Amino acid sequence: MLEANLINERNRALKPVRLLPFIALAPAALMFSCFAQAEDDRFITALKGGTPTLNMRLRYEEVGVDVPNPIAHEDEATALTLRTRLGYQTGKLGGFDAYGEFEDTHVVSGVDDYTPESPGYAVIADPRVTEVNQSFIRYTGSETLNGLVTTYGRQRIIYDNARFVGNVGWRQDEQTYDAAKLDYGTDNFALSAAHISQVNSITPALDNFSDSVLANAKWKSAPGGALTAYGYMLKPKYKDDFDTTDTYGVRYEGGMSAGNVKLLLALEYADQSRQAALTAVDNDVTYSLVEAGASIAGVTVKVAQEVLGSDNGLYGFQTPLATKHAFNGWADKFLVTPAAGLEDRYIFATTNVAGMKLAAAYHQFSADSGGQDYGTETDLVALKKIGPYTVGIKYADYKADTFSVDTNKLWGWAEMSF
Repeated sequence: MLEANLINERNRALKPVRLLPFIALAPAALMFSCFAQAEDDRFITALKGGTPTLNMRLRYEEVGVDVPNPIAHEDEATALTLRTRLGYQTGKLGGFDAYGEFEDTHVVSGVDDYTPESPGYAVIADPRVTEVNQSFIRYTGSETLNGLVTTYGRQRIIYDNARFVGNVGWRQDEQTYDAAKLDYGTDNFALSAAHISQVNSITPALDNFSDSVLANAKWKSAPGGALTAYGYMLKPKYKDDFDTTDTYGVRYEGGMSAGNVKLLLALEYADQSRQAALTAVDNDVTYSLVEAGASIAGVTVKVAQEVLGSDNGLYGFQTPLATKHAFNGWADKFLVTPAAGLEDRYIFATTNVAGMKLAAAYHQFSADSGGQDYGTETDLVALKKIGPYTVGIKYADYKADTFSVDTNKLWGWAEMSF
């Protein structure tokens, strides 16, 4: 399904470049119109007193899939892509500021043996695309409510660890949202609410209109850590064949010191109700996470069980807005939770050696309903930061038992941010 969408919608990915300057400057134009009666030099000062931003990431990705009796090259893929983001943050004017950012992903040196660029190969979800990644106006000037921030426009939204709402920052075309968002924070509490009118996904083929509401409240000074309660009411717009989901949950994350050892704990529980669009059947499923760990002498180890529950094998707990690559293995075999649900038992370890971050994970996957073994996965990564530069190498190896097929992926990248 993903391959078909990527192929069929590829032509929509290349958006009219001539319109980009006008779209990206829309927040600044809106800010100007709000202060049309103000002195011209105040606007010019705010505009000139801004900050340009630049991020570039060159990445090589290689995929190997153990497809039985492969046709053509469907068992392999390679991609070399360069993602460039160029933005501008204005100065403040009357408590307002604005930000606009272009994003461009293109193939380097003709290395494009992957779907959707070359149909017939395995999928790598980094198509050629040029678009406005962010374009928003923000207000932070309230004297009555210090700490209040309101943001309107295309923006990045990440809640907590991005398990339910994130930007999918691993892909070259990140996920952003056309939304109105309100944030209020103090030393002890953080409140956030957003209304999303469009989800701009990791490829234009997956973009969709939305009429969704997000709410997230965090008690930052809970004993030993932070306690968060959330509700995410997701509803597609103009699409009668898409399901709606309401998810309500609570998360605790914290730790305590015991001598030279820091003990870590994360607990989370959520309930999800799905209203099916094409049938009269609704579903109720739950999510749970128990993660315990310890950090000593620069080495952190965590063991955990994450369960995305199933409604009697008919529907599995879904997280459509999540940064899914960060969870359930980097081979991305479980971007859509199987109808039988998913139990992910894993161990994760990380440390630093000579300024290089090293991390490894091992996952055992099984069904929540029926208990069949899906497979196992080993993940490895090494990266090093030198000022504004980052270089890294990453590997994922999924071994299938009863779900999907053996898959391995390799990445190497270099990134800079200014």
